This record gives sequence, C-alpha cells and structure tokens, in this order.
Amino acid sequence: MSIKSAFLALGLGVTLAGAALAAPLKLTPANPQPTGLKPGLSVRYAYPADVKNLAAARSALNYSSEQGAPLKGLDHRDTEIGENVLTSKRAERVVAEIRGYVRFDAPGVYTVDFLTNDGLHAEVGGQLVGEFDGRQACQETFAVEVEVPQAGWYPLKALWYQRLSTACLHMRAGPAGKRPKWMPDEAFGH
Repeated sequence: MSIKSAFLALGLGVTLAGAALAAPLKLTPANPQPTGLKPGLSVRYAYPADVKNLAAARSALNYSSEQGAPLKGLDHRDTEIGENVLTSKRAERVVAEIRGYVRFDAPGVYTVDFLTNDGLHAEVGGQLVGEFDGRQACQETFAVEVEVPQAGWYPLKALWYQRLSTACLHMRAGPAGKRPKWMPDEAFGH
C-alpha cells in the first residue's frame, strides 16, 4: 500500500468513526410502559460534611441517605443563598439520587441538555445524557442528541449534588435543530 493510500484509508476511518460518534444516542423506552404513575420524580438525599465530585456524592448516598418529598419535575431555578435546595432539608452540601420516568410525546431526534449547579450524572433510556463532575454556577451541560424510537415513558435516573451558596437543576429538550425548552412538570412520573 502506498503512503497516499494509507493516508486516504486513515482519513476514511477517522471520518467514519467521527460520523458514528455524531449519531444520536438511541434511548430505550420503559418495557413494559408504566401505568398509574404518580406525578414528579422520586428523590433520596444524603447530607455529607462536604462534597466536591460525583465519586464523593455516590459515597455519601451509600453511607447514609433518606427519602425526600418527590420533585415536581426538573425545573429548579437558582436558589438564594440559604434557601433549601430541591425538596431537601438543607441549603448546602446536599446530594440527591433522582429516579423516575420522563415522557416524550412523539418519536424523533431531540436535543437534551441540563443546567446544573454543581455536579450531575443523568441517564435517560439507558444513555448518559448529561454530566458535569465539579463545581460551577448554574450552567449548561453539553447538549446531546438522542433518538426517541417511540412516544412514551423512558427511565430517568440522576445523581446530583450541591456544595456551597446557590443551586439549580433544569432539564431541557426539543426537536433536533431547535433550541431546547424546559421540560414541563407533567413530563415526569414515578
């Protein structure tokens, strides 16, 4: 094989690999589809002495946790300093394990992202759709394109933590090519 042919083959391989990475993540719907869901999302809290990353958040939940009041959805605007976060009992150093389902009303390709302060690891339909491992003000995660093969409920699980000062957690979604919008509370169940 000539050097020119080798570079062409390498270029084709890189292009194909890039195209494969750019394909939307295919979500897996809940099977069977749940019925009789309660509105919102289930949440379990831990209150560690400090939390700076997702590994510490997971450890805190494994050490000691308690069930919290359900979340109405994932549209929690930036809090004021001293205001309790989500439905927890504290304003700072809070870890939340969030579980339930999110409903997509139509099949298609969607863009999904989150706004978070601080860390987040979020999965929908078996795919990682949002992650930030660190501390930040209320900022976006990288937008991810997902393929929703059918209308219905998709499992959602998220690990989130807040360290100091203010906190936020939002999920947004919209048809590919359009700006994502806040997911309404009615789109969540547990």
